Amino acid sequence: MRFHRKTALVAAAAATASLLTGCGAADMTKQASPFANAQGSKTVTLSVQSWVGAQSNVAVAQYLLEHELGYRVDTVQVDEVPAWDALSQGRVDAILEDWGHPDQEKRYVKDKKTIAPGGGLGVTGHIGWFIPTYLAKQHPDITDWKNLNKYSSLFRTAESGGKGQLMDGSPSYVTNDKALVNNLKLNYQVVFAGSEAAQITQMRQFSKEKKPFLTYWYSPQWLFKKVPMTEVKLPPYKDGCDADTAKVACAYPHTPLQKYLNADFAKSGGKAAAFLKKFHWTTEDQNQVSLMIADQKLSPADAAKKWVDTHRSTWKAWLS
Repeated sequence: MRFHRKTALVAAAAATASLLTGCGAADMTKQASPFANAQGSKTVTLSVQSWVGAQSNVAVAQYLLEHELGYRVDTVQVDEVPAWDALSQGRVDAILEDWGHPDQEKRYVKDKKTIAPGGGLGVTGHIGWFIPTYLAKQHPDITDWKNLNKYSSLFRTAESGGKGQLMDGSPSYVTNDKALVNNLKLNYQVVFAGSEAAQITQMRQFSKEKKPFLTYWYSPQWLFKKVPMTEVKLPPYKDGCDADTAKVACAYPHTPLQKYLNADFAKSGGKAAAFLKKFHWTTEDQNQVSLMIADQKLSPADAAKKWVDTHRSTWKAWLS
């Protein structure tokens, strides 16, 4: 995600594996799907990232492509930046949730023209630093970054080396957090949980015990329904304030999430390409499916079917 997000392996391997294998995803970082860019055959290959919101997009798109349009769909697991390379090369046909990669967009969309914009997803993403709302109620001034050092002792853990812990997810997520801690002169240490699933496990445990925690997190995300959180206000985001990742000292932007298609697929992908361009839903739609997958433990296919069965008027427009 983004400004920025990315995927990785983790300490909570079992939880992560259950999410990824549920999507039928294979690690496609170094190999190609046998169905990608298959000329004349009704097959589609979708890139699926490790966070559950992205998995929800793919689950619903896959269900409708298969059950309404008669396509065979392959889903593959690729980290965010390598996914752009795979898309450009035709190893995958579409990315359904991109959080903003201007370098890749310039290279592949504007210069090489091997990737075509697929339109907005309909969801606006935002990354920030969050604390549990129960802690914000206890210490109202803690939601201003200028007061974080005052409370750093609350967030110490065995992993944070005597400093406050700022919990991040996977080491492969592209974040500004280490630079922000350094440039804002905060007495904190970025500690990686290992993955979205491991991070969620830790946050739920902290919440259950009503312990303090400070975490990198993002919306849309179903966990807000289970663990109410309040954002810590960082210095306001302004265009260009994050251009130099070593010097960044501002908040993350709000990013309208985008879809991208392989350029050849966009032209010759027929009904599948047309459908994916029209795929457009709300944050609430995505969170409904994510909650079913991650919290209620439905398979992505079952979660997709449940959403499709109750939102016919929404998805019918994507097929017209």
